[in-house]
Amino acid sequence: MTLPLDFNDRMLSLGLARVSEAAAHASALWIGRGDEKAADQAAVNAMRDQLNMLDIKGVVVIGEGERDEAPMLFIGEEVGTGNGPDVDIALDPLEGTTLTAKDMPNALTVIAMAPRGTLLHAPDVYMDKLAIGPGYAKDVVSLEMYPTERVAALAAAKGCKMSDIALCVLERPRHEEMIAELRETGASIRLITDGDVAGVIHCAEADITGIDMYMGSGGAPEGVLAAAALKCMGGQMWGKLMFRNDDERGRATKAGITNFDRIYARDEMCTGDVIFAATGVTDGSIVQGIKREPGYLTTETILMRSKTGSVRRMIYRNPIK
Repeated sequence: MTLPLDFNDRMLSLGLARVSEAAAHASALWIGRGDEKAADQAAVNAMRDQLNMLDIKGVVVIGEGERDEAPMLFIGEEVGTGNGPDVDIALDPLEGTTLTAKDMPNALTVIAMAPRGTLLHAPDVYMDKLAIGPGYAKDVVSLEMYPTERVAALAAAKGCKMSDIALCVLERPRHEEMIAELRETGASIRLITDGDVAGVIHCAEADITGIDMYMGSGGAPEGVLAAAALKCMGGQMWGKLMFRNDDERGRATKAGITNFDRIYARDEMCTGDVIFAATGVTDGSIVQGIKREPGYLTTETILMRSKTGSVRRMIYRNPIK
């Protein structure tokens, strides 16, 4: 059946789950094998094959890099059967290639889909990110604040002490000064080695994950994916692109960015309805990783729609062929 030309997110959502599940299954053989590139390539191949089965006119706006840098799922690549709605696709076939290669927690396959022209075409540069969960007044924290001011403001809004606030930060040398400043507040910090999409999502379920706020710089494409997830789950997020050289500014210009100093709120990174799916590869705090049983692989997928705010957790038990 050919889909209507409008963005039928309800019909497309299960197809999107199959895409992320297929990528997870393909990368399963590479868990703990020490080969990041092979794990990523397996996920890319499977994700592309499944996307091309969907009745969409899809364009990858967040992908594996530029055409010359990525053999598959590059930015600008067209996917789908060519029938159905025009959509933007943001994806990370394997969020946490190192995590997969080392069999460490929170490796995911991640994909989001939205009507054409509604996802920020973020270039492959760094983005300064800040995120909190739902239930707070608008702009209770901001990127313009110092890290300590953010902790103080969130603690006041939550009605607790600063030492009761829990943060998630990507462990990188560039964050050492910020981490030292945050330590002075007494707040607890969960340092993660990779996977900042999962790090941001933690804020949306603070009662489960124990994380109130995410901050720090990471990949801009991952920032758009995280914003898509928060648009479905609730929460606030801000991002500002960071440029180290003229080449990166050129990438931004090519992507249509004209204001290099702009701070993007969540709904400016995802301006329309969005659907989001993530499947666990290794065990994590959001979804469970792949489980091997005699003759079967079992995965857990989180599937979300911003239009309804629905969040589904799906268990898929698939025979090994």
